[in-house]
Amino acid sequence: MTRNHLTKTALSLAAGAIVGLAELHGANADDRIRVHGTVENLDGDTLKIKEQDGRDMAITMASGLKVLGVKNASTADIKAGDFVGIGSQPTASGINGAVQVVIFPASMKGTGEGDRPWSVKPNGSMTNATVANAVKDVSGQTVTLAYKGGERKIKIPEGTKIVALTAATRDDFKPGAFVSAQGTISGDNTLAADRVSVGLDGATPPM
Repeated sequence: MTRNHLTKTALSLAAGAIVGLAELHGANADDRIRVHGTVENLDGDTLKIKEQDGRDMAITMASGLKVLGVKNASTADIKAGDFVGIGSQPTASGINGAVQVVIFPASMKGTGEGDRPWSVKPNGSMTNATVANAVKDVSGQTVTLAYKGGERKIKIPEGTKIVALTAATRDDFKPGAFVSAQGTISGDNTLAADRVSVGLDGATPPM
């Protein structure tokens, strides 16, 4: 198996985490939580992080769990034909304004395609779709996203958080790296994670 094939396989296996970047899904969603923090250390399958509120959290990871990498990007990286996930909110102009943008690698095109409510922000929407066109203006960029059954125009203001997804490994859990994980919590404040993403080169995983 080639290295390129291994990378595509890892990204495909991580694809289930993409919709979860915006929402917790599944019949037992109420039992699941998302945690954010920075790496303190990795000991075997246990990742210890410092949460945003300063609390310590232990995250246990199954031995075969794939890690998703997140790197910083910009509007210049968003091109027609790209598959993206954009969390947005309504604005007075009638066109939703982006809160965050996730650029998928080509191997993950079609993941979670569609437009759905996004509970992270009031009246928010999460749109996973293909960029039909991208038009720059003085205050940012407006993109038209096309998905099966519809399309949505979204304005991306200057300063919007934009990241791109890539493959990562446990070697990327370096002290101080930003981490986002989802799973179920136990009584000893340990998270049994089934989704983990790590920021690369100082990037922070999306909400």
